[in-house]
Amino acid sequence: MPHPLTPPRIYITSVEEGTVEDTRKDGGSVAAVEQLNSGASSGVIPSIDLAMALSKQQILNTASNDGALPLTSVSDSEWHPVRAVSGDGGGNGVPQLYTRPVSEATPIPSIARKCPALERNWPITSQPVALLIVFGLLWAVAYAILPTELSHPAGGLMRLVFLFVGAQACGILVSLTGLPDMLGMLFWGVLYANVGWADFTGYERVEVFLREMALVNIMLLAGLGLDYTALRSLFRFIMQLTLVPTVAEVVAVTVLSHYLLALPWLWGVLLGLVVTAISPNVVVTVLLRLKEERLGLNKGIHTLIIAMTSCNDVLAIFLFGVILGVIFSTGDLTSQILQGPIGIVIGLVYGSLCGLALLYVPSYHAKYTNGLRFAMTALAGTLSVVGSKKVGYPSAGALGCIVTAFVAGTGWRKRPPTECNEVSMYLDLLWKFLKPVSFSLIGKEVNFSVLEGETVLYGAITLLAAVLLRLGFSYLSAMGSELNWKEKAYVTLSGFPKATVQAALGPAALDLARSLNATEEYARAQTVLIVTVLAIILTAPLGALLMIKLAPRWLKRSTDDRTDQYQ
Repeated sequence: MPHPLTPPRIYITSVEEGTVEDTRKDGGSVAAVEQLNSGASSGVIPSIDLAMALSKQQILNTASNDGALPLTSVSDSEWHPVRAVSGDGGGNGVPQLYTRPVSEATPIPSIARKCPALERNWPITSQPVALLIVFGLLWAVAYAILPTELSHPAGGLMRLVFLFVGAQACGILVSLTGLPDMLGMLFWGVLYANVGWADFTGYERVEVFLREMALVNIMLLAGLGLDYTALRSLFRFIMQLTLVPTVAEVVAVTVLSHYLLALPWLWGVLLGLVVTAISPNVVVTVLLRLKEERLGLNKGIHTLIIAMTSCNDVLAIFLFGVILGVIFSTGDLTSQILQGPIGIVIGLVYGSLCGLALLYVPSYHAKYTNGLRFAMTALAGTLSVVGSKKVGYPSAGALGCIVTAFVAGTGWRKRPPTECNEVSMYLDLLWKFLKPVSFSLIGKEVNFSVLEGETVLYGAITLLAAVLLRLGFSYLSAMGSELNWKEKAYVTLSGFPKATVQAALGPAALDLARSLNATEEYARAQTVLIVTVLAIILTAPLGALLMIKLAPRWLKRSTDDRTDQYQ
């Protein structure tokens, strides 16, 4: 019996163009094909996982009837659809579906078969293992061609590389227990710093840039995740579920941190904006599992949760950038007041122009359209973040990133499915590299030698009170909908896990304080970072566990072919 937190094993199956359409004409295969396509939906936001992005791509293809079958989660006893043509059992030249053993479909190394947990998770675990091999090969090449001071394991550059390699390995080990892999990455960063290995002398700017790239990746994915159609049809309800709980949580964190952690009011607001963001990594992973089990599809609960998560994260990231810019702004009071509005205008203009440019360049018929479009999107987002700091308006960076992705993504959704882009898939692949970077670097800032027990205690109290207040206001915000009390409670619970966005935003204040040599702000930025780490440790695993365990009890299982009434 697989552990309840074990991610599903996912395999990609496709047939030639026109196969699904031909199969639908065959009366004996209609039910099977409709059952395969029952989970299809074009409204799913890009997740922060390559398998999720591939799932979205397959779903888009299925919706256009171009012959691609959706990703299918299988266990050892389930069937796996593949293609059979005339002469191989298909009959009458019509492609048929037949079963194939999992062991035949996906070869598994013999060493993995000796460990049941590893064998069960091999389709998912094999991806980070491949990344470890890539890191090893890169180091071997570097050792062969670079000077000794750059490639020696004791050098600052190699210490930085091994921090990420170790984080990836710890993530794999922790994921085998059913817990989120981010906890292993975080733990490795904490261990790395407290045993004295986190000395990256001479490469501090590289460390900051990698953190900024992780933040850019998160913001671009958040922008692409905003579905204009869903936002328009459910605007009032989504805004209600986003604004009311977010304001309540930020206010609670601000007040409690001011009196318990001695943070100034603006720093309290900054901490509240970091804490209030919802982890798309945890939430979307759980929703994909629920979709396979057809739980919560009858009332559009998946669409509501995804839209709420996206809007919540976009709002938190944007306001975080504004408040951060105000805190570290220099000059008179007038310039500090205008810092936010001017940054908003710059971000909106820059993001709109870049998003519109991505709709026309390169051409949709160019050979390498998707690769070029991904490169342009990533560079536009990076320039937004680093360029806004250069011109003195860092609050424009986050908004420019999000608007770029939103404008471009909205235009790409209007194109024919055969021309649909794969930028979100490439961004998910990039996150595979940046995820251990982000979580290990945030863990690396937790130094036990300077850590005060009082900060941890009061930080935990602040988090507990604020999260409980958020859950209460979130439930009240769901009043007036057609959901019953259990479904409202589940939508409320989806706002509990916090991890991905926190890993990107948590160290930002400390990095900026160091770059500006604002030594008087170090202690406050360190406090924000400590509370951020506590938020990840306390909410990510518990939130995922509660969402999975309570779904069969609180959500109804769909029996018809509908996927989501709002999509």
